[in-house]
Amino acid sequence: MNRSQKAKKIGAILDSLYPTTPIPLEHSSAYTLLVAVMLSAQTTDKKVNQVTPDLFSKADTPEKMVDLDVDTIKKIIQEIGLAPTKAKNLKKMAQQIIDAGGLRADWVFLESLAGVGHKTASVVMSQWYEIPAFPVDTHIHRLAKRWGLSKAKNVEMTERDLKKLWSDSLWNKRHLQLIFFGREYCPARNHNPEGCVICSWAGLKKYFKNK
Repeated sequence: MNRSQKAKKIGAILDSLYPTTPIPLEHSSAYTLLVAVMLSAQTTDKKVNQVTPDLFSKADTPEKMVDLDVDTIKKIIQEIGLAPTKAKNLKKMAQQIIDAGGLRADWVFLESLAGVGHKTASVVMSQWYEIPAFPVDTHIHRLAKRWGLSKAKNVEMTERDLKKLWSDSLWNKRHLQLIFFGREYCPARNHNPEGCVICSWAGLKKYFKNK
């Protein structure tokens, strides 16, 4: 079975398991989604959703965020990984957005913001602006290698490979489906590949030793 055939079968399984793909991060605007995704780096979505209600009650716009000092922001998000750095970036990012006249669907602009990389920009572009993108996190990178969909050594190359396997009309939901599947059925550790609905037939044998 070649990669395209695998991708088609995997896609059918994911569609049956996750016919709808709600965004796991709570948000109410492009800006709050951007903040939530930025905060989620090296932290669980669950933890982000625990701290953002307090943060957004005080600063759900760039204008309100710049009015907070960095120490206040840090205290609110202190349970989040890398909180000191993220607090500084939140304030700087808010000022950058204000200076630019507001948030907009522009790749170069989004990736120029403090604390925002390609993956974060991709999530906002795909999930808020509905522009085809394929954000690749460590879950997706791991699954793509485990299933032989990509031999890439980094997430950027994995993104390139996966975009070739599915049409751009599917990218926005497919990346969320892969994240959901990785968390629920295909964890990095203590995984039983033989009993996995995808690994059992698509998994490369060399990764079975990591179960």
